[in-house]
Amino acid sequence: MLESLSLRCGACGHTEPLDSLAWRCAKCHGVLDLDGFAAAPPSLAGLAGRGTSLWRYREALPIAEPADITMGEGMTPLVGAPGRPGVTLKVDHLMPTGSFKDRGAVMLVALAARLGVARLMADSSGNAGTAVAAYAARAGIACDVYVPADTSAGKVGQLRAYGATVHQIPGSREDTARAAALAAGEPGVFYASHVYHPFFVHGTKTYVYEVWEQLGGRLPDTLVLPVGNGTLVLGAHLACAELLEAGYIERFPRIVAVQAAGCAPLAAAFAGGSPVPANIATQGTVAEGIAIARPARGAQILAAVRATGGAVVTVTDEQVRAAHAALARSGLYVEPTSAVCWAAIEAGEVEPQGTVVAPLCGSGLKSKPPVM
Repeated sequence: MLESLSLRCGACGHTEPLDSLAWRCAKCHGVLDLDGFAAAPPSLAGLAGRGTSLWRYREALPIAEPADITMGEGMTPLVGAPGRPGVTLKVDHLMPTGSFKDRGAVMLVALAARLGVARLMADSSGNAGTAVAAYAARAGIACDVYVPADTSAGKVGQLRAYGATVHQIPGSREDTARAAALAAGEPGVFYASHVYHPFFVHGTKTYVYEVWEQLGGRLPDTLVLPVGNGTLVLGAHLACAELLEAGYIERFPRIVAVQAAGCAPLAAAFAGGSPVPANIATQGTVAEGIAIARPARGAQILAAVRATGGAVVTVTDEQVRAAHAALARSGLYVEPTSAVCWAAIEAGEVEPQGTVVAPLCGSGLKSKPPVM
C-alpha cells in the first residue's frame, strides 16, 4: 500500500514521495496531505470479532498494524457526564501513554519503522512527544523530543524514562517549533510531527470511528473538541467524511472547537470571519497543551469547523480550573488542558442541540494541577 501513497501540498499541489521524509512542501513550505489513499471503513457487522485496538479499522488506515510496536491503543470507554444526561465523555486519557496522542504517534512510528529510519524527532508541549517517544522505544528507534522549558516535570520525566533525548527550549511553544524545524532539516532524520505529518491525523480519526461504533452506528449531534494544533479536530472531520462517503452516517455532526482565552487565534479568526488564524500574542494559560499561537493547519481547521455548522469558542483559566476540579470530584482526574471541553459545556458555550460527546484527552497523573 505504501508504494502508492505520496504527500501533496494543499497550497500549490507539489508532491513528494512518502519515503522522502519530507515534512513540508519543498516549493512553498505549505502543509502536506496524504495522496493516493482511499479509506474503506468496515461496517458494524464487519467489525464483529475483531480485536479491541484502533487497528480494528484497518481498512480505513494507511498502514498495516505493526505487531511489534502496538500496545493495544484505542477503544477507550464512554462514560456519562456528571449532571448532564445528554453529554457523554470519552476517556481517551486511558491510552498506553496517558493521552489521545497515541492514536497518531503509533501511525508515525509504524511508518518510520517501515521506512527503515534510524532516528526520529518530534516537538511537543508534552503529550505528543511522550507518545512518539514511547512507540519509538518499542520500535528500537532513537528519538529526540523538543519541548518548551516550562513543560510539566511529569511529562519531561516520562520522556526521559522512554529513553528519549529531551531538548528543553526557552520561550514560547513557537520557539520550540522553530528549534525543531531546524533540526528536522538534518539528513536521514524522520520528523514525526503531529502537526505536519498527515499520518498523524489518520490516527486521530479513529477517535470518531470508535464513537460511531460505541453508539451503535451513529454519531452525536455535536462533537466538542479541544483545539491547539487541531489534530483531533481534523481527524474527527476526516472520519466523519469517510463514514458519510461509505453511507454509514447521514450527516456531519457539528464540531465545536474549544480554545483557551489566553491563546485563541482560531476563535478570533472564526468570530471575524477570517479563513486564516488571527495574528495574536499569547497571554499564557493553564491549558498548556493547546497554547498554540500559530497553528500550521489553522486554515484547514477553520474550514472543517465551518463546514459542519460548528463554532470555535473560548474558556477562561478560571473556568478551566473549576471544570478540572469538578471532573476530579466525579472521579475523572485529567490534566488542565483536558478540562477545556467540560469548561465550555458547563459555561454554556456549547449550544444544547441534542446529544454531545467530548473527550478527556490527557491524564492528570503527569501534569501539574492548576492553582486553585
